[in-house]
Amino acid sequence: MSATPAAKPASSSKRDQLLATAWRLFYRDGYRAVGIDTLLAEAEVAKMTLYNHFASKEDLIVAVLEQRSAALLDGVDAAIEAAGRSPQRQLAAVFEGLKKWFLTDDFKGCAFIRALSEYPEPDHPIHQTAWGHKRRMNARILAIVKEAGARNPAGLADTISLLIDGAIVAAHATSSTDSADAAKAAALNLLKFAM
Repeated sequence: MSATPAAKPASSSKRDQLLATAWRLFYRDGYRAVGIDTLLAEAEVAKMTLYNHFASKEDLIVAVLEQRSAALLDGVDAAIEAAGRSPQRQLAAVFEGLKKWFLTDDFKGCAFIRALSEYPEPDHPIHQTAWGHKRRMNARILAIVKEAGARNPAGLADTISLLIDGAIVAAHATSSTDSADAAKAAALNLLKFAM
């Protein structure tokens, strides 16, 4: 079976270059604001190279979000594992990871919340990809609260996920890490009273 142009190997250096440049520009400027010509100039690749790897700009955005989601969730999983078996310490580690992220020079809010805002139609592939990341993150929280013996684990995981997103938005708006600390304290209190 022959491969189509959009199915080039993931290890292609030009593909990786496009993904890295697209991530930087989309995260900095927004998905809709970055035009193809700007992306090509910044990545120093020809238009044909872009379309050899991605059928459209939207396909490129989906690939960027999928790559970013995998990296973020790997980091969350590592932090949870490093926290040991205590659900309280695992949950705290999630918020401590947020705080570290908020302190980085390139923190500009949540790329997935931005994607949901820029592509609000629920059946749009970009919206679905961004929401899929949020649901996978929620699944990590759900596993923690189930392990802790919460009475309504799904409801608690949803509430803690809202605290995470709220902390991200507040940190982006205020350039402060206080929201990570406040959200962590609230999440740990909710977990304590839900058991």
